Amino acid sequence: MGIVSTILGVFGFGFGASIGLVIGYFMFIYSQPTDVKDPDIRSLVEQDSKSLQRLLPEIPLWIKNPDYDRIDWLNKFIELMWPYLDKAICKMAKKIAEPIIAEQIPKYKIDSVEFETLTLGCLPPTFQGMKVYSTEEKELIMEPVLKWAGNPNIIVVVKAFGLKASVQVLDLQVFASPRITLKPLVPSIPCFASIFVSLMEKPHVDFGLKLLGVDAMSIPGLYRFVQELIKDQVANMYLWPKRLEVQIMDPSKAMKRAVGILHVKVVRAMKLKKKDLLGASDPYVKLKLPDDKVMSKKTTVKHKNLNPEWNEEFTFVVKDPESQVLELSVYDWEQVGSHDKMGLNIVPLKELAPEEPKVLTLDLLKNLNPEDVQNEKSRGQLVVEVNYKPFKDNETPDGIEDSNPVQKAPEGVPEGGGLLVVIVHEAQDLEGKHHTNPSVRLLFRGEERKTKTVKKNRDPRWDEEFQFMLEEPPTNERIHVEVVSVSSRMGLLHPKEILGYVDIYLTDVVQNKRMNERYHLIDSKNGRIQIEMQWRTAS
Repeated sequence: MGIVSTILGVFGFGFGASIGLVIGYFMFIYSQPTDVKDPDIRSLVEQDSKSLQRLLPEIPLWIKNPDYDRIDWLNKFIELMWPYLDKAICKMAKKIAEPIIAEQIPKYKIDSVEFETLTLGCLPPTFQGMKVYSTEEKELIMEPVLKWAGNPNIIVVVKAFGLKASVQVLDLQVFASPRITLKPLVPSIPCFASIFVSLMEKPHVDFGLKLLGVDAMSIPGLYRFVQELIKDQVANMYLWPKRLEVQIMDPSKAMKRAVGILHVKVVRAMKLKKKDLLGASDPYVKLKLPDDKVMSKKTTVKHKNLNPEWNEEFTFVVKDPESQVLELSVYDWEQVGSHDKMGLNIVPLKELAPEEPKVLTLDLLKNLNPEDVQNEKSRGQLVVEVNYKPFKDNETPDGIEDSNPVQKAPEGVPEGGGLLVVIVHEAQDLEGKHHTNPSVRLLFRGEERKTKTVKKNRDPRWDEEFQFMLEEPPTNERIHVEVVSVSSRMGLLHPKEILGYVDIYLTDVVQNKRMNERYHLIDSKNGRIQIEMQWRTAS
């Protein structure tokens, strides 16, 4: 009897449970709740503050921050190109990782580490916005905001001691703000020689990880530990100012080679029109080849003379005679304030016959617009003698491409260290409020160095060299350059002025061994300074 009742009880429970599940299913499908309301759809201007705060994290960055630009076109491009970018990126990742793995596995007695599967999935990353920096250097700096919730499938197989183990990475999320720098910009496709990538803040990385088919991230405490470990490791390698460099081409080969020398002799000017209300003008000539990294060259100033004679000679390195032109501008020198332009003209190099000196008499113009009626007004003439001498057999003479090669450090330099050499060449367009007697002050690691003072000169030239003996490369350091003017008169009123300053980071100097650049001075309207720096080592 007991057995029969037990069987009937089990049967009744199973039958009742089945009937209950069926009835519950149909009630869930077909019954309509009465307390569900239609969603309240309102425009943003009608939302209250709490609703807007809930929406704020979802608003694109280009709306919240006006410094960022909207780049939907780039997201659309990546979406269409993603199947091909996926294969190209995976191929590049394998090419980079395999030599590193082959170098490391012998240390840990591992037989092999291979990619069994490597794909980034079908979901491309998106960019929420991009900030672009404008600098005076030959570089392009971008800061995109990247968000990627992807479905990659990466399986790595490790073989050691006759055993085989697999590691699978999937469901990856990455939020990052990288800084991408393209430099130097060169006149050859793709128009930049290297890509430098840095992270402006620690990235957010989340992913699934399976070891031998088991979800390893479900182990208590392991998920947060791995996530923080990855953040710290990535930050140690690439958090700004550290960076990853990907060289696209050899910068020396990308830049055009010199093909000749242009000799220019500024002879005289005639019938110049005075700019000063009282007395004659103080003319000088500025010469420059556009797209040349060398600063413009100048003649001496001829005071109170409207028919000056200079007979001064200059040379320029020519890289593209078909497109380059020689710019000649005549200025009226002023002790205080900006220099007035008296006129200008150009000489296209393609019009010069090689090895044939030519004397040109140039009419000074207001500007280079041939339709401007102001150019019909007489402004005087400039006489110059030019002679273009191309190199023979397409060979560049020694010393033209790099007339100042980096020397080796002298004996006694600490091992692993070197000699930092700073050469202050010249400055242009300096302007003080009360006086312009410029000198340059360098501050580095608590040491202070100064150039001589050039009195009453807005375009001084120093060409002074300073050396700092260092025990290690100054990779993450900077040098402070300050242009100072000190009054030449006795008195307590305005004895000293800061004409401008700039902080120069030394990472590129250590990597490239030498830099010779122009820098725009901060707190100066138009002031620029040319600084050359070298990192000399014993090797």
